[in-house]
Amino acid sequence: MASGTKVKTYHFLPYKYGSELLLDIGRIETLNNYVLDSTLHQLSFYEIIFIEKGTGTFSLDENKTPISPRTIIFTSPGQVRRWEIEEPVSGYTLFFEKDFLHLFFSDELFLYRFQYFHQYSRPTDMQLAEQPFAQCLELLYGIEREFGQLQNDSNHLIRAILYQLLVVLNRDYAGVYNVQRDTYVHSDFYRFRSLLEKKFMHDRSVEAYSKMLSVSPGFLNKICRQFSGLSAQQMIHYKLISAIKKQLYQNKSAKEIAYEFGFSDPSNFNRFFKKLTGITPQQYRKEI
Repeated sequence: MASGTKVKTYHFLPYKYGSELLLDIGRIETLNNYVLDSTLHQLSFYEIIFIEKGTGTFSLDENKTPISPRTIIFTSPGQVRRWEIEEPVSGYTLFFEKDFLHLFFSDELFLYRFQYFHQYSRPTDMQLAEQPFAQCLELLYGIEREFGQLQNDSNHLIRAILYQLLVVLNRDYAGVYNVQRDTYVHSDFYRFRSLLEKKFMHDRSVEAYSKMLSVSPGFLNKICRQFSGLSAQQMIHYKLISAIKKQLYQNKSAKEIAYEFGFSDPSNFNRFFKKLTGITPQQYRKEI
């Protein structure tokens, strides 16, 4: 990959169907301009991909997912993606803006309640058995049918089906990876996840987030372990390493990254990266 590789960003088209609708669905193989080549790109919205046929790999930030039937891939805004297709891919893509749900539920943290979005310590994909995958497809068919006959109240029906699908997927994800599936763990945990997305570049101590949340460091650690299985500090470090790997993937130099992420010098940056990953940034770059 050439140094300074540009990543194209795709934005949501809210007025595609006339009035504003912040969700869309389509067959991957029939969508014009859907990126199925090796172009590096990112989305400014959420997407869930349901693979029915095809093989290859799908790279999301630094992680590669093998493409195979009944694979589901979850992407959050800003993640860098790349398709590498071997056999033609078919299936569904479902994508939406956060406000499609946030405004209705009056909950800015709503999408942080699901294990698979904004995930950086566990996989952002899963493979399901036939029956649960078929259950997901049935819900997608319901959304697709509604798009075929849009009415004034269609957005409410589509939102209801999406909500059901997100909960079903969260249960499936929890089952596949043996993690907490309760979407109503203490709300401070979701507030922490949201703050971490916005503040990790500058705030990297448990104490800083505890102060922002007005809770004790011990309490923050307790609720983090309850839902994620990780301490608050581990979550901060995983987020930081994920962001650093993303920069290495785009071929930025270790020196550039060190100063961008606030390390005093490249040697401190190298030590931190090796301590968390077991390899140096240079070794990681060679691997990818």
